Amino acid sequence: MDLSIVVPVYNSQNCLTELVSQIETVIEPTQKNFEIILINDFSLDQSWEKIQELCKKNDRTIGINFRKNFGQDNALMAGLSYAKGDYVVIMDDDLQHNPTYIPALLEKINSGFDVVYAHYESKKQTAWKNLGSWLNGKIAELLLKKPPEIYLSPYKILSQGIVQELIRYKGPYPYLDGMIFNVTAQIGQIFIEHRERFEGKSNYTFWKSLKVAISLTTNFSVVPVRLVSVVGFLSSLAGIVLGISFILYKLFGPDMPNAATGWTSIIVSILIIGGIHLLTLGMIGEYVARIHLNVNNKPQYIIKDIYPKSSSLD
Repeated sequence: MDLSIVVPVYNSQNCLTELVSQIETVIEPTQKNFEIILINDFSLDQSWEKIQELCKKNDRTIGINFRKNFGQDNALMAGLSYAKGDYVVIMDDDLQHNPTYIPALLEKINSGFDVVYAHYESKKQTAWKNLGSWLNGKIAELLLKKPPEIYLSPYKILSQGIVQELIRYKGPYPYLDGMIFNVTAQIGQIFIEHRERFEGKSNYTFWKSLKVAISLTTNFSVVPVRLVSVVGFLSSLAGIVLGISFILYKLFGPDMPNAATGWTSIIVSILIIGGIHLLTLGMIGEYVARIHLNVNNKPQYIIKDIYPKSSSLD
């Protein structure tokens, strides 16, 4: 198998026929042996029925159906576990990722890269989503040493060697881009056009963007805990310095009969220190919760059906 196309699907029944058609139109002239893997992440519409219909018409298409919604990265992990291609392309189901760039991704990765991202020259998405992408990129620069010029696009191509490294992770909270930067530094990118959605509106909400940021922060680094420790130390140091200053002022400074009794400063101090304590406990709690879920073997995904039936994940 030369190439696998992995597509997580959620509520996209009206996009899938056109998506598969465009992929075939682009790749068939290259005479490469390819497969299209569609992972239905418990869609609420008729996406699974549409996937089965496409599989019946085309033996290159394979469908995987989840028992519940696990999220985009979990769906990608299932698709990567099944992908047999020497190279694996990951793309969205809404046709904002133009399949015509797949040959360019292949050409770029064959020039010596393990992973190649598709960088949008301009993005056809909401302002808050652009903000979320920018924030996650900055976090990745800090925690994963991501080069600033690399954009963490969901449209990318990976070598099979990198895929094998990624699917070794069995935890319940995968974050693919974070995992990629943990296993390789041979990363390139090409510039592409970002298209309008074929139909409907994005399923990517503010809370999903926040969840990605939390996964990126807590899954791949202990920097946040160390940062909170430094903030706590500096806060305590500032309190000691202020305490000594107030004592010296009281002993040697001028009398101030109309000075405030100190109620405001005490309340402010309590709020600041209490906030730091809660932030610290929350950060530690996030790590502990993830350890708990890993120890209790929370599944990364659960597959209900694979179509055609002759297919398997072995």
